[in-house]
Amino acid sequence: MQKIFFTLAVLFITSVCLSAQDAFFTEKEVKKHVAYLASDKLKGRGTGTKEELKAAKYIAKQFKKAGLSPKGTANTWLHTFTFRKSSDPHGMSHDGPTVSSNNVVGYLDNGSPYTVVIGAHYDHLGMGHDHNSLDANPEGKIHNGADDNASGTAAVIELARYYAQNGVKEQHNFLFICFSGEELGLLGSKKFTETPTIDLTSVSYMINMDMIGRLNEEKRLVIGGVGTSPAFVPLINNLKTDIGIKKDSAGIGPSDHTSFYLKNIPVLFAFTGQHSDYHKPSDDTEKVNFTGEVKILQLMTQIINELDRVPKLVFQETKSKDSGGTPAFKVTLGIMPDYTFEEKGVKVDGVTDNRPAAKAGLVKGDIIIGLGSIEVNDMASYMKALAAHKKGDKTKVKVKRGSDTKEFDVEF
Repeated sequence: MQKIFFTLAVLFITSVCLSAQDAFFTEKEVKKHVAYLASDKLKGRGTGTKEELKAAKYIAKQFKKAGLSPKGTANTWLHTFTFRKSSDPHGMSHDGPTVSSNNVVGYLDNGSPYTVVIGAHYDHLGMGHDHNSLDANPEGKIHNGADDNASGTAAVIELARYYAQNGVKEQHNFLFICFSGEELGLLGSKKFTETPTIDLTSVSYMINMDMIGRLNEEKRLVIGGVGTSPAFVPLINNLKTDIGIKKDSAGIGPSDHTSFYLKNIPVLFAFTGQHSDYHKPSDDTEKVNFTGEVKILQLMTQIINELDRVPKLVFQETKSKDSGGTPAFKVTLGIMPDYTFEEKGVKVDGVTDNRPAAKAGLVKGDIIIGLGSIEVNDMASYMKALAAHKKGDKTKVKVKRGSDTKEFDVEF
């Protein structure tokens, strides 16, 4: 009987703790951060702009309010770096003006020899002058970037508040960092890992959250980097959540976790997928799924709390999805792939107006299974098929639409 009472007591305490943790994160708090960062007055938070600096000061204020200590340059909140900007569409050159920008860094010292890094980028495309907007006429339009990546920045702020105020002294220190310059080529995270304000050998792992504001109807979340430590896959397989998770092993990807992976640090990357508003002025606050983001925050705390039992994770190198290298291609269909799709083919999550796919008649929901003479089974074979064509080529694209298979003529 005593054993039964003890077991019930443990279950009751565990349930109360989980409920308290879940109740900590609210849609109201997350929305407050996203609404400010993605407001028109910040003009899209372009890297190195005065509006981006306003965003940095807001983040620093939230870190201070949460109870963190500054861990930027000279023990300030800002880790300052410079880079040369140019009119080159790829964003970098050696002949452009020197621009100064800042990562925002806060630290929670729990007296541990090991540290967890939790990050996201807070910059976006500004007024559409940097040649990476997908809008047909982007110049002078505010790209608010509510999902990309005010959603991730809001998550970093809320996780900082939780771990600083939850009344528990975890077995790791925490470094919370919001990166600038991600949209121009992971500039902020590269600069930080080159000139860190902590000893990177003490970092157990890094969590990066980039675009976590569009959890879809199937509740799918991509978690990348699961192959970068042997601890990750068993943990994720045993998570208690109603969110569907797609695991991706690769440590290298198009966001700031890559900079840490290249320093032999295990990484996890949370991402709810691209959409038709990606890199367009229409990526606004009202389109963010705040209920879904709260669920993701709860999931992230599960992961962090479970990993807190392990002193320091073992790093393992992963192979890229295409070990032969990504094929170079000079044409595009003008679709937005659904990166959470796990079946054969490439699912179309969005179609850009006046591009080859739209002109051919492809629509959202189509599954591309062939392009020219190449069978499309996944993103790697899709890119291989694109690489086989050049501007002006005419070919056929084969898709599954519902239960039907259709072919369309396409011209690049």
